[in-house]
Amino acid sequence: MTAEQAPSEEAPLRRGWTTGACATAATKAACTALLTGDFPDPVEITLPGGNAVSFALAVSEPGEGEAMAGIVKDAGDDPDVTHGALLKSRVRRGAPGSGVVFRAGPGVGTVTRPGLPIPPGEPSINPVPRKMIAQAVHQIAGESADFEVEISVVGGEEMAQRTLNPRLGILGGISILGTTGIVIPYSCAAWIHSIYRGVDVARAMGFTHVAGSTGNASELAVQKLHGLHEVQLIDMGDFVGGMLKYIRAHPVARVTIAGGVAKMTKLAQGMLDVHSNRGRADLEGLAAVAAEAGASEELAVRITGANTVAEAFSLALAEGVPLGDAIAAGAWRTAAPVLKSADIELEILVFNREGELRGHAPFAPVHSVSRPLNRR
Repeated sequence: MTAEQAPSEEAPLRRGWTTGACATAATKAACTALLTGDFPDPVEITLPGGNAVSFALAVSEPGEGEAMAGIVKDAGDDPDVTHGALLKSRVRRGAPGSGVVFRAGPGVGTVTRPGLPIPPGEPSINPVPRKMIAQAVHQIAGESADFEVEISVVGGEEMAQRTLNPRLGILGGISILGTTGIVIPYSCAAWIHSIYRGVDVARAMGFTHVAGSTGNASELAVQKLHGLHEVQLIDMGDFVGGMLKYIRAHPVARVTIAGGVAKMTKLAQGMLDVHSNRGRADLEGLAAVAAEAGASEELAVRITGANTVAEAFSLALAEGVPLGDAIAAGAWRTAAPVLKSADIELEILVFNREGELRGHAPFAPVHSVSRPLNRR
């Protein structure tokens, strides 16, 4: 199977290859050239799942005591920031007994904070890619081979600014990632991975409060409200449930969920994935919540006919109805059972697009709660 023939599950979108798979292929080609003088092109590697895949070389360069090969990453139809990036591997002989040693070249980040799978001071090349690269070297040079492998990414430092690496303390470039070697389009695996690592780093640095936000406005607002360090801020996006489930297994004493009026309304209505593709907020249900919060029958009718959740909130605000607090309370009742009986306090904050607080469910312990009925 070649890099143009991705494994298929009859999905309409084309799969791609992780940075880890590309770095492995580049390393195998460079190691082969260092030992034999010839660059294999295409170069074949074996993915963790056992599939053999081939990659065409984009660049190759022999040198004195070293060799370099490069692969252009094809992320398939996934909107990956590293799609089209040139990953290079420069392989040199290592000190006797050193084994395979990894170096961060230009465009590959270095870990500077605890809590990540790789310790501080090491190149941000994750465990599975390290294993894949080492296995490729051993396949060519034997199990006792001693080599230094330097991975670089052209433009990687600029790409990293569009990821969470700077916040996680990974400085100087992107990370070399992947557990299967395959990128599944729109699987959101990279985002979920960033959420997990964000929680890990916060815990490792001793923080007992993290805040997951659905967007930039709510993140800036919650940071200002609580005076949080950037490490305490988790860019959870739409994956409220994913963040909460991870925190259930990796507890933090205090958790804030902050989001805009529409996404928090969806959370209050029982949706733990608040992406627009997962469904719209139910305006009739929102009107019923408003009525319970003191809205007149006329206002409830107007909320049912509103164009957006934001408009419904504006209508309620104009009449002094605390709709935001009611939605925050409903969102708390949806989120708290996900954390189950963990010794955690949960807070919900609802902001408008300008970052103004429109609803608040204060910190309260999550034990002994039951999930509310979905109003939809």
